[in-house]
Amino acid sequence: MHIKQIIIQGFKSYKDQTVIEPFSPGTNVIVGRNGSGKSNFFAAIRFVLSDAYTNMSREERQALLHEGSGSAVMSAYVEIIFDNQDKRFSEPGDEVVIRRTIGLKKDEYSVDRKVQTRADVLKILETAGFAKENPFYIVPQGRIAAITNMKESERLNLLKEIAGTNTYDDRRIQSLKIMAETNSKREKIDETLVYIKERLSELEEEKDELRDFQDKDRERRCLEYAHWHRLQATNADALEQLEAGRAGAGPRARRRIAVLDQKSHELRQNLDLLWNGGNRTKTAKTPPEHAQRQNSKQNISTRPHARQRSGRRQNCRT
Repeated sequence: MHIKQIIIQGFKSYKDQTVIEPFSPGTNVIVGRNGSGKSNFFAAIRFVLSDAYTNMSREERQALLHEGSGSAVMSAYVEIIFDNQDKRFSEPGDEVVIRRTIGLKKDEYSVDRKVQTRADVLKILETAGFAKENPFYIVPQGRIAAITNMKESERLNLLKEIAGTNTYDDRRIQSLKIMAETNSKREKIDETLVYIKERLSELEEEKDELRDFQDKDRERRCLEYAHWHRLQATNADALEQLEAGRAGAGPRARRRIAVLDQKSHELRQNLDLLWNGGNRTKTAKTPPEHAQRQNSKQNISTRPHARQRSGRRQNCRT
């Protein structure tokens, strides 16, 4: 896998479309005078393959566009064509074309002339070895001189970064963090389990008490039912006896009631006769109130005689 061709348009000093080819599968050297665009050429490669130009402001985007004479450039793109005969990329073709277009507001990526998201392009680059965890596949100008001037500890960290061990260190730190969170969650779960066990024991006690209560309540209801059934049977027997006694004494009681009705009718007739006779003789002299008093006295005087007569008749009949 190697770069076959690079096409640049509108990027920094490359206003017009510039095609740079061919590239050797081995080592390629770019030479030229000062100001010929060597640094911008390497910046174009980093613009597509690295994370050096992400999360840019409007001014930073404007700085990547060509600012020469003539009409203003509103967008620029860099296209890199890779030889994929060894199938380092996950794409099926023998060539992989990756393009990034930049404007004043947003970027656009495409792979083999198809629009893709930045995340998809990064995944495709990772399959070929362009991983963001190991950014030393591009060494910018002055980096080698900085490495020679580094301290031993800084060089060790750089070697670890180049070897990719920092990735494992980062994963180890993340794993330890996850383990700490898991332990805290486990402690909370243990506390919850202890509370649940205590609550279960309390519920078991309440269940036993409820079962005892249900048994006692069932026994109470049985006793109440037996008591009310016995009381109902006693009352039914008493009612039957009363009905039987009333049925046996029915004709005799009816005869006594008829005799009493006849006597009361005769007494009323006698009272009416007495009242009418007294009114005829003493109509002018006796006031109504005096007449009422006399009538009440007559009633009182006649009632005992009536009672005595009825008593005598009953004694005779008996």
